[in-house]
This record gives sequence, C-alpha cells and structure tokens, in this order.
Amino acid sequence: MDKITKNQRSWNMSRIKSKNTQPEKIVKKFLSKQEIKYRLHVKKLPGKPDIVLNKERKVIFINGCFWHQHKGCKRQAMPKTNIKYWKPKLKRNAKKQKQDIKQLKKEGWKVYVIWECEAKNENRLIKKLRKIL
Repeated sequence: MDKITKNQRSWNMSRIKSKNTQPEKIVKKFLSKQEIKYRLHVKKLPGKPDIVLNKERKVIFINGCFWHQHKGCKRQAMPKTNIKYWKPKLKRNAKKQKQDIKQLKKEGWKVYVIWECEAKNENRLIKKLRKIL
C-alpha cells in the first residue's frame, strides 16, 4: 500500500520533468566543454532522442530508470498501487524505445543510452561519454 495519499502522489508525479533533467544537464555541460555541437530533443527522429550529434550520426537517450524499467536497477521498482495502470504503461515505454532504437539504427544512427543511475556518478558518466565520442 502507498504511504502517501493519492493527491500527494499525483502532485509528486506531476513535478517529474522529461527535459532538462540533472543527468541531461551533466551531459550537455560535458559536450559544451568539449566544444561538440549537439541538438536537443529532435522531433523528426524516432523517439525524440535527448542529444543528437548530427555530424557523427550519433544519438543519446538519457533514460530514467523507473520510466524505462532499467533491468537490475533498484530504481526500476514497480509501484505497489494502481498496478493495472503502471505495469502496461511502463512496458509500453520500454517497448516503444526498443522500436525507436531499432528504427534509428536502420537509418544509420549509432544509438547510446545513459541511465539515470549511471549519471549519479559523474566520473563514471564522463568516462562513458568519452567512449561514446
């Protein structure tokens, strides 16, 4: 059972951002320091990737562990209330992104995913970004 009221839960969920998140800010800061040009949330590409490096034909998705159900991560826990809503919703999110990634690869893009939990350790994240670039 949920420890907070339905209204409190609704308020909490309404405050979760999909753009300009903390992990996204770290990635943008790193790319700017490296003087790498990028675009944000390109609507013309499948899945509207968070970061698009046109010149290199690379896209980066910065995923929330909960919203995209990061396997093996403690942050991907399924809510204990309203399971009829959440289970299909979160499955759809993960399935849709798999399809988007498949389509992007088909179109010749190199696709990378950075998970929210990876961004908690800035040094580890920067190492991953260096490998991507």
